[in-house]
Amino acid sequence: MLDANPEGYTTADGRKIGGVLMEMRNITLRFGGVKAITDISFDIREGEIRAIIGPNGAGKSSMLNVISGFYVPQEGEVWFHGQRRAPMKPYEVARQGIARTFQNIALFDGMSVLDNIMTGRLTMMKTGLFSQALWWGRAQAEETEHREKVERIIDFLEIQSIRKTPVGRLPYGLKKRVELARALAAEPKLLLLDEPMAGMNVEEKEDMSRFILDVNDEFGTTIALIEHDMGVVMDLSDRVVVMDYGKKIGDGTPDEVRANQAVIDAYLGVAHD
Repeated sequence: MLDANPEGYTTADGRKIGGVLMEMRNITLRFGGVKAITDISFDIREGEIRAIIGPNGAGKSSMLNVISGFYVPQEGEVWFHGQRRAPMKPYEVARQGIARTFQNIALFDGMSVLDNIMTGRLTMMKTGLFSQALWWGRAQAEETEHREKVERIIDFLEIQSIRKTPVGRLPYGLKKRVELARALAAEPKLLLLDEPMAGMNVEEKEDMSRFILDVNDEFGTTIALIEHDMGVVMDLSDRVVVMDYGKKIGDGTPDEVRANQAVIDAYLGVAHD
C-alpha cells in the first residue's frame, strides 16, 4: 500500500516518492466531433514511474501528446511544477525539462548514433550558428562539454561499440536504445516513453526494463510510459492509470489496478454496458 500525502508517498519497497510534478485536471480532447479523451484527471509525482495503459484506441497516445504539449485540450488544465501550463511550442516544452521517445522510432537514419544523441542537446547550446560553423573558441568548448555528457550516456546504455555506426544500419532493439539515449541527453525532469518495448524480443525487453529502472534510480528521473506488455508494466511501475474509450477506469498501484473489475473487463474484452 502507498503512504500517500501531498508531499509524496512511500512505495512497498521503501522508496521515497516526492510531491506532484505534473497534474492533469479534467482533460477533454476532441478531434472534430470525436472525443479522444473525456474528463480525465491524474497526477505524476517526482521520482516515480507512472504507467498509462489501456486497450488499443483507449486514448493513451493522445494523453501522452497532451502531457508533452503537442496537443492542447479543449477542456481542462495541465499543471507543471505547481503552475498552470499555457500552450507552448515544442522547443519550449523541451526547455521546461520534458523529453520523450516515440511509438514509431524517430531518428536520423543517415547520421551516426553519436550525432543522433547530440541532437538531444540542441536546446542547451548557447552559441550561434556562425560560431558553430567555424567551430572556434566558445563554440568549440561548448561542443566538447556536450560531447562529454553524451559519451557518459553512451556508456550508461552500453552502446559504445555502435557510437559511430549510422542508425539506419542498426537492428530495431538498438534503435530503441539510441532513441532513449537522445531523450536522456536533454536531461529531462520528466521522461515520456511511448511503448518502449513494442516489437522487442524477450531479451531486448529485459535490457530496456533494466535501463528504465536504472534511469529512474541513478538519475532520479520521473518517468511516464505507455506499454502494452502487462508483465513489464506491473514490474516497473509505481502507479498505473488505466484508460478505455478515452475515459479513466482505474488508477492506483499495480496490485490495486490488477484487482479492479473494470480493468479486468476491459482487458478481457467483456461487453461494455
